[in-house]
Amino acid sequence: MATKTEILDTIFDQDPTAAERKKDHIELALKARTTGNLLDDRFYYEPLMGSMEHQYTPVQFLGKSFNYPIWISSMTGGTEMAPLINRNLARLCNDFNLGMGLGSCRQLLYSDEFFKDFDVRNTIGDRPFYANLGIAQVETLIEANEVDRIPLMIRKLRADGLIIHVNPMQEWMQPEGDIIRHPPIDTIQELMNQINLPIIVKEVGQGMGPASLRALMALPLEAIDFGAFGGTNFSTLELMRQSEEVAYKEAFTYVGHTASEMCAYIREIVKKHPEEINCKQIIISGGILDYLDGYYLMAQTDMPSIFGQASAFLKHAMGDYEPLLKYMKNVAHGLDMAQAFLKPKPQL
Repeated sequence: MATKTEILDTIFDQDPTAAERKKDHIELALKARTTGNLLDDRFYYEPLMGSMEHQYTPVQFLGKSFNYPIWISSMTGGTEMAPLINRNLARLCNDFNLGMGLGSCRQLLYSDEFFKDFDVRNTIGDRPFYANLGIAQVETLIEANEVDRIPLMIRKLRADGLIIHVNPMQEWMQPEGDIIRHPPIDTIQELMNQINLPIIVKEVGQGMGPASLRALMALPLEAIDFGAFGGTNFSTLELMRQSEEVAYKEAFTYVGHTASEMCAYIREIVKKHPEEINCKQIIISGGILDYLDGYYLMAQTDMPSIFGQASAFLKHAMGDYEPLLKYMKNVAHGLDMAQAFLKPKPQL
């Protein structure tokens, strides 16, 4: 039988870093102390109930299986870096079985000059892939009896459907902004009367209140994308492009609804008006700083949901593919661990 010394020697031979690691633990123990005010109290932490080899359970969204509940939110087009960015993001969607929305495709309605910026179907494979137009463009096409330009654009892109971004505040802030002449809900309904396309409706950084959400939930939309307050706010972005002469508009940049608030609205609508609901699912976006934000909020809607991010992916997509791939692998590992050991607490 081996002696105690021989057993210890064997352990340290198998783990040559053990002594140094223990030394680090001693030296860093006091520095690593936490206080109660740092606690993320959104979860029950259940260290006995999972495995570190756990892999996230695939979710069904837009008729496809997603390895992870992530939607890469609408990005860009018509700029020098757009082709690279969109192809990197499309490649990521293909590698991890995700889905993505394009940035505004209004340039493609009357010209193919920038078509290559958006043409990523060969890269993304059969993953969900949606074109994108603003509500002002949809309104103009309806008034001009040119709605057929939308399905033509969708066919050229080989996209699965259309995202409509509703952005009256951004348009008002923008010197070149369009005038939205009709309530967007009426425009969306009229478009759905005229064409049969899968449609997602989103805001662009300020979110939507309960009346708007209830109206959208009653429509047979593929999804509602929050675009909530707390992430990139396009009203603020437009204001930053201008002179001090329009500083009086700044107060409006602080108006809106957070993703958490909108989840509560959705939960209330599902509870009180279940007979009205025709929308299929939710994309929780706006202020999602990391995967734990998304993981928590998905449990708060009482609707099939995934979470969307834009800027977090964008900053890793502007060069070689490897940094973007590394970022996504880290997010994936984090979600694996979250599902294994964290149970979201119900929102009060």
